[in-house]
Amino acid sequence: MENSSTTTKWSELLSGKNGLRSIALAGGVMLHATDVYLATTIMPSITTELGGLSFYAWATTVYVVAAIMGSVISSQHLARRGPKVAYRIAAVLFAAGSTVSALAPNMGILLIGRFIQGVGGGLLFALSYAMIRIVFEEKLWPRAMALVSAMWGISAFSGPFIGGLFAQYGHWRSAFFTLVVIAILLLVLTENILPAKASSNPTRQKLPGVQLLLLTIATLAISVGSITDSLSANIAGLSFAALLFGYLLWIEKKSGNRLLPTGAYKITRPLGATYLVIALLSIATAVEIYIPYFMQVIHGFSPLASGYLTVVIAFGWSFASISFSGFPKEKAKLLMTLGPFTVLAGMVGFAILMPLTQSSQGLYFILMCICLFSIGIGVGMGWPHLLTRVLTSSAKGEEEKASASITTVQLLSTAVGTALTGLVVNSAGIIKPGGLQGAQQASLWLFGLFALMPLCAVLIQLSQKRKAG
Repeated sequence: MENSSTTTKWSELLSGKNGLRSIALAGGVMLHATDVYLATTIMPSITTELGGLSFYAWATTVYVVAAIMGSVISSQHLARRGPKVAYRIAAVLFAAGSTVSALAPNMGILLIGRFIQGVGGGLLFALSYAMIRIVFEEKLWPRAMALVSAMWGISAFSGPFIGGLFAQYGHWRSAFFTLVVIAILLLVLTENILPAKASSNPTRQKLPGVQLLLLTIATLAISVGSITDSLSANIAGLSFAALLFGYLLWIEKKSGNRLLPTGAYKITRPLGATYLVIALLSIATAVEIYIPYFMQVIHGFSPLASGYLTVVIAFGWSFASISFSGFPKEKAKLLMTLGPFTVLAGMVGFAILMPLTQSSQGLYFILMCICLFSIGIGVGMGWPHLLTRVLTSSAKGEEEKASASITTVQLLSTAVGTALTGLVVNSAGIIKPGGLQGAQQASLWLFGLFALMPLCAVLIQLSQKRKAG
């Protein structure tokens, strides 16, 4: 199917009823994304007060694992309750989790709060994507995808600003309370904008509970192994996770109630290849959760300043998503190949520059920012077209599953990615020897190894291009 985005203008999406709907859907993603960046920024302050440095990545992993659960149940949630009530429940869950996190006396309670937040955030995230197909015409899908994706850029400013500001003055708990206020504002907004019922009659399917359980256990298995710097524990966690993922694939092939649409597990098919590229790019960007820590320990940056370096990736992502969303089909194919290559270049450059103490100033610092910007641009330039391809490549009758699967795949990949980041940095020395030396070693290994993700994405895209040609 030809990409029709060249015949549409932004004004068609942002005016009248479409404009109000766009605000509602973009707001859900913005709340979810703001929390991701806010938590990343304040985690150094949280571990200073509550302890648990080895659980640093878990605050993100637990959130994302819970968000996966929210995304998987989103299609059933939407079908049973309709857009308005579905969004209402998601916002309330998110606000409740934010409150628990703000009041947490120790790391254990904080992780419980993050889990509740994650379920609500995953629902908001998935519902935003799922309702694009419901409330907009097909010709507006690429633009709507780009707009929703661009919220990560806005959140990249709001998240580190809120988190960094409060963390800098020793009030990281107030950052979570701020999220409660934002969730309430979103709730009030959507009550008057979203329809009570979907415009179509979605097919109600059973929840793929077994697959969801396997996904959760597999992701947590990687995280459990990553808590320690023991190589044997890390290998055990990875091996157990690999077995569970393999069993999951076997169940999916035989089940009539699948987690992902038909063709999702075959890399030789466009849908399967697209999912894998989305997954690899999502895993690669998980490295950003450790940027504030490395910048504070290696380069002496403040919480606010270090948090804003993660903005560079998100800004590049949002800028490229908006700028390239209107490209025609043939040029979009080129962007989906060029993008991962740009991410690869940025990751390699950052792996070299981050461990150098002189990279905090002058030309080195500028080059480091360029590398981060390249990572963001590389993801964003093909992102709207990758997501649109998922919708257009799905089998007839599986449109709802395809809509929800976009978020499921992205969140699962992020969860695996964050778990792997913890595994890599803990094994590479962030705890032992720790300090400056440990951070330098860990940063080199983290960005160097994760550069393999965009490299594999490049090879997959080139393979698809050869088949199509």
